[in-house]
Amino acid sequence: MSFHIWEGAAVHLRPIQPTDWEKFHQDGMDSEIARLNDAIYGPRTQDGTKKWTERESEKGWDGHNFRLAIQNSDGELVGSISTNNCDPQNGTFNYGVSIFREHWKKGYASDAIRIVLRYFFGELRYQKVNAHVYAFNEGSIKLHERLGFVEEGRLRNMVYTDGKYHDVLLFGLIYEEFMGRSGFHEWTFQKN
Repeated sequence: MSFHIWEGAAVHLRPIQPTDWEKFHQDGMDSEIARLNDAIYGPRTQDGTKKWTERESEKGWDGHNFRLAIQNSDGELVGSISTNNCDPQNGTFNYGVSIFREHWKKGYASDAIRIVLRYFFGELRYQKVNAHVYAFNEGSIKLHERLGFVEEGRLRNMVYTDGKYHDVLLFGLIYEEFMGRSGFHEWTFQKN
């Protein structure tokens, strides 16, 4: 059986293409998604989004810090996932994932996260992943709990949005926890 490391059960990860701009532009105009992902910024023109997708598609691969498009089994772009704060010496990294609203609750985020974890834990020898989640993002909290992440801390009043201050929850998952999850070992090294 042929297997591709960037492929999961429901999605595969690929480089962002300049032609992806329209989906990213549409997503960028959704204030709720912007708030859940990062912050609400000023509106961006279509040209601005086109330039952003071109820059993303032209970035070289360093193997650690990257942003990839998430595509479902029907070939439809459904979101993106990125890694950051990669520390090869200590074996730790962070990531962020965003799924376009019409594709929420289909398992795409969890599948994309597992693919990234499989790569970092199985290929790059990282030993821990961290995720920062806004306390008001209940969907992301539940997602990380389902994936086996442990809430390791809370930073109080770190984000101001929608007229209030909010906490940031710190979630972590180590290699042994990832490998010990029911079904993860089989999923990690061979496609079901």
